[in-house]
Amino acid sequence: MKEQTPSCARCAFPVSDRLCNIPEGHAPPGCPTGEHPGLCETALKEYEAPEIHTFARMASIQEGEGYGRKNLGVDHMIPIKPRILEISEFAGKMGYKKLGLAFCMGLWKEAKIVEDVYAANGFSVTSVICKAGRASKDNLEIMDDQKVEIGSDEAMCNPIFQAMILNREHTELNIVMGLCVGHDSLFFKYADAPCTVLAAKDRLLGHNPLAAVYNIDSYYRALK
Repeated sequence: MKEQTPSCARCAFPVSDRLCNIPEGHAPPGCPTGEHPGLCETALKEYEAPEIHTFARMASIQEGEGYGRKNLGVDHMIPIKPRILEISEFAGKMGYKKLGLAFCMGLWKEAKIVEDVYAANGFSVTSVICKAGRASKDNLEIMDDQKVEIGSDEAMCNPIFQAMILNREHTELNIVMGLCVGHDSLFFKYADAPCTVLAAKDRLLGHNPLAAVYNIDSYYRALK
């Protein structure tokens, strides 16, 4: 009998009553926690590597520090830190000194602010814009009507070059700001250092992609 594909997003049990949350919790068919304990053990073995163990440990500590009033219980705690601060704190916990910033040309003003913030917190920041290298979209066999600026010799976004520059600078943590869908994927693939995202691009929604999700039953119901 074919195994059911995991679909945690469709789990019908309350979060507080799920097997992934408590040992005696419930699990639907296909639950990865219930059906793949061996694979979980394999994953846990990966955390035993010193570098991975430290990285995961500091990430968990950072998660816990993101809330206030924890002593009052889960129902009373509140978030107390923006992501830009959490990235800075996490990098500090890891002892990182050199940060990479891979950003979209459309967010160059924001990128300058971000670079200034991290520099003010004692980090050395290498920032690389998406159009760096001035490579033509002709390299990708893009037709003229597929360009943003029709009729131009348009520069392509070059996430592989961005990654290579940051690799060359031996950055210890890379921060992504607004790279296009697909371009961000290539950056992640080619970057040597661990990466995190400060801003996900959404041209229409002011770089807040979840706005469409929050309005899925009203303004964005057509998506369904």
